[in-house]
Amino acid sequence: MNLHALRIFSAVAQHRSFSRAAEALHISQPAVSKAVREFEGQLGIPLLERGPKGVHLTEAGRLLLKHARDLFAAEQSAHESLDALRGLQQGTLRIGASTTIATYFLPPVLGAFHRMHPAVELRLTSANTSTIADLLLQRDLDVALVEGPVDATDLVAEPWREDELVFIAALEHPLAGRKRPVRLTELAEETIVMRESGSGTRDVAWDALLSTGLTPQRILEVSSNEAIARVVTAGLGVGIVSSAVAADHLALGRLRVLSVQGLTIRRSLTRLFIPDRQSSPAAAAFNALLDGIDDD
Repeated sequence: MNLHALRIFSAVAQHRSFSRAAEALHISQPAVSKAVREFEGQLGIPLLERGPKGVHLTEAGRLLLKHARDLFAAEQSAHESLDALRGLQQGTLRIGASTTIATYFLPPVLGAFHRMHPAVELRLTSANTSTIADLLLQRDLDVALVEGPVDATDLVAEPWREDELVFIAALEHPLAGRKRPVRLTELAEETIVMRESGSGTRDVAWDALLSTGLTPQRILEVSSNEAIARVVTAGLGVGIVSSAVAADHLALGRLRVLSVQGLTIRRSLTRLFIPDRQSSPAAAAFNALLDGIDDD
């Protein structure tokens, strides 16, 4: 099988466009079209369906793309293994983390890794838990860390560190001045400001609320932690965020953490792995740094 043609086909499949694939590969569109057409002729089966709304994979194309990703992952692993012989003097490490981890937990680790291996290019993708899991399954990531449970039988989750979710309110909120804990019945009457569906924080927080029998009457979904803090500061409800998110705002005197009677929400932040997938040298070095991080 012609690996050059396979790479061109994969680019078209990824971008769902001959022209965008040509731009990514820095070759002409006619060259891309010709290479894919000849590749289909070599294999004796159509891989792509061309139409006015773009390019779509046939069943054979989807099957081949999966194997292509495995082949390119093996190729990358071979390159990175050779890099290890040169003391990690080049290479790329692709890290994916759900939003809270990427923003509040990873920066010190990234800084330490860069100081140790400055020639290794770091690429950090921040997205919600479900997206990070999908990217890892597609082998578009070398390291993946998430905040919530993952329903994927093809992945292994390993606890990394503990985190606590807290309830936050504006300083002027009626519940913020209470000396006693907030009762669940009082909390149920509030607008609860939460992350969007697919977020690990949202899944853990929602399960914890339901476990107490509390069903919030009003939910306001927000797509980032900082946006939750700002919405809550504006007095639009009670938010649920990681204690790491709340810390900066507490220090600046913008918000208060509410103690809720009978409800403490703790969760494990986890690393995701593909079983039997060998870590690249750069990923192994980064994981070693993660293992040295204390919960404190």
